[in-house]
Amino acid sequence: MATIIDGVKLAAEVRERAAQAVKELQAEGVTPCLAVVLVGDDPASASYVRMKERDCAEVGIESRDHRLPAETTQKELDELIDALNSDEAIHGILVQMPLPAHLDAESVIARIAPAKDVDGFHPESLGRLVRGLDGFRACTPAGVMEMLRAYDIDPTGMNAVVIGRSTIVGKPMALLLLEANATVTVCHSRTRDLAAVCRGADLLVAAIGRPKMIDASYVKPGAVVIDVGINRTEEGMVGDVDFAAVEPIASAITPVPGGVGPMTRALLMVNTVAAARRATAG
Repeated sequence: MATIIDGVKLAAEVRERAAQAVKELQAEGVTPCLAVVLVGDDPASASYVRMKERDCAEVGIESRDHRLPAETTQKELDELIDALNSDEAIHGILVQMPLPAHLDAESVIARIAPAKDVDGFHPESLGRLVRGLDGFRACTPAGVMEMLRAYDIDPTGMNAVVIGRSTIVGKPMALLLLEANATVTVCHSRTRDLAAVCRGADLLVAAIGRPKMIDASYVKPGAVVIDVGINRTEEGMVGDVDFAAVEPIASAITPVPGGVGPMTRALLMVNTVAAARRATAG
């Protein structure tokens, strides 16, 4: 049976470390501050924002809530981002995705000051990752790397397969695994014989957004399986991996819920504290 990688427990430990760092900053007269922007009334997005704000309160980070109507224009959103960029009391800016269809998400991401890009989505943040330079890492892939370290799973020399090529998860995940000395294959919807490619993986990361798509036929016995998927179905929240089918043959696996999700939010706290520290040092 596989080792269950407990994201809830690990996230609590990460938040505890972040809370200690906040206390140290507060002793210097600085309270980290995260501005959270939510456009529209998507229930899932509103739920995520509430959880992130709850995490901020637990850690000691000030959270400033900006809730905008769904009909907000690009100009109005841009003006808010500019104001948040200019506010020295704000160290991190989070714009909850997805945005309503009439808004240009890439433009909004690029508009956020790189020094406040605690989501790690800005082109400069991704570029610094490509070049191996210090900078903000996207929270989900960074959370996965924290999980691997906590469970003494060393990617060095592993054949790692990442299913998904988004700039939020798939691409930065592949880059972080390369940085950790894995040999990485990135798969997507047009990959031929996807199951066969996945069966060659010592470490399999699923980030495709298809409920329970990855069954036992995709997994090599003894592989480490990281499930990034969060899919709301009639039976509740499930991942991209069929946990019941895969858990008996994997060596380690993340559950959904209770796996990668809590770690993503915990790394947002870490990035926000780091942004405050850099602003103070600068």
